[in-house]
Parts: sequence; C-alpha cells; structure tokens
Amino acid sequence: MNSDLLVQAVVTLIVTIDPVGLAPLFLAVTAGMNRAERGQVALRASIIAFSVFILFALAGTVILTLFGITLPAFRVAGGLLLFWIAFEMVFERRQQRHENTAQRAITQDDIHGVSVFPLAIPLMAGPGAISATILLSGEFSSVIDRTALIGIILAIVALTYGVYILAERVEGLLGATGRTVLTRLLGVILSALAVQFVADGVKALIAA
Repeated sequence: MNSDLLVQAVVTLIVTIDPVGLAPLFLAVTAGMNRAERGQVALRASIIAFSVFILFALAGTVILTLFGITLPAFRVAGGLLLFWIAFEMVFERRQQRHENTAQRAITQDDIHGVSVFPLAIPLMAGPGAISATILLSGEFSSVIDRTALIGIILAIVALTYGVYILAERVEGLLGATGRTVLTRLLGVILSALAVQFVADGVKALIAA
C-alpha cells in the first residue's frame, strides 16, 4: 500500500467534497426544520452520496470503457475540471453557485427531496468529486487498494455527516473570515493536485 497515494486520495476527496464548506449550505437548505428532521436529511444525503461514490469507485473505469474513453484522457479532463473548481474556490465563485443552488431548493419548497438535491447531488457528489473518485479508482487497482479507497470515501462521507449534525457550531466557530480563508487554502491545494492529474494523464497519452 502506497502511503503517498493514500494521502493524495484523502486530500483530493476532502477538498472536492469540502465537508466544512457544506455546513452553511446545509443550514440554508434545511431552514425551518427541527434538529430531528435535519438529522434525517443529513443521514439520507450521506447514504445517497456514498452510494454514488461507490458506483464510480467500483465501475468508473467500466463506464469509461463503454464510452470509449481511456483513463489517461479522463485524467486530463478530470484534472482540468478539478482545476476549474479550485479556481472558483480561490475566487469564491463556487460558494456563491452552491448558495444559489440551495436557494432554488428552498424557493421550490422541495424539503422532502432536499437530501437528494441539492445536498447529495451535486453538493456532495458533484462533478469534481465524482471525477476525482474515478481518477483515484484507476490508481487503486488491486482489491486491497480498492477496499482502502472505499474506506477513505466512507470516512469522509461520515465526516461530512458529522459536520451536518454540528453545522450550527461549525459555522459559529469558523465565522465568515475563517470560512473564506479555509476555502481559498483548499482551493490552492486542489489546483496543485489538478495540475498533477493533468501531467500524469499527458505522460500516459504520450507513452501510449
């Protein structure tokens, strides 16, 4: 088991899912709910998002094969997508888009389905996180490695669930300034990882 690869997987998924950054959005889409109702929404959203991640972690390469897409090509495309997400995080555009998505759910009074949209998809299991999962599944090729990847995904989804449950306290502790600093820092880290994805994909394409 490559420890560097494990660290890369943890950092990539934490940054793309961004559990702490989802705390204020969770509060927004569950406005008017009591603590028990918020707990139910948090649990359901976490289960749905985990199921989506597992699907792409186990069958991501198969799905790519069906469409005739090579893993190196997807590495380049996924890396570019991750870089765009990092760009939005650094310049605070991602947060604004998420807040707009959350607001649409509230205005449509879609409380019962809020755990599916927008919480599970696309706020938790968004394009960036799904792309990162497929990219990482290509690196975690053996059964043991793939099991480790699933464990990492489970741990991060569980962390996100915990953040949802403690959303009010988390937002109070971070404050507006702390949330902005953390988002931009994670964005810089993600941009570096995205460049690495692109570089690895280009090397593989040239070698092929």
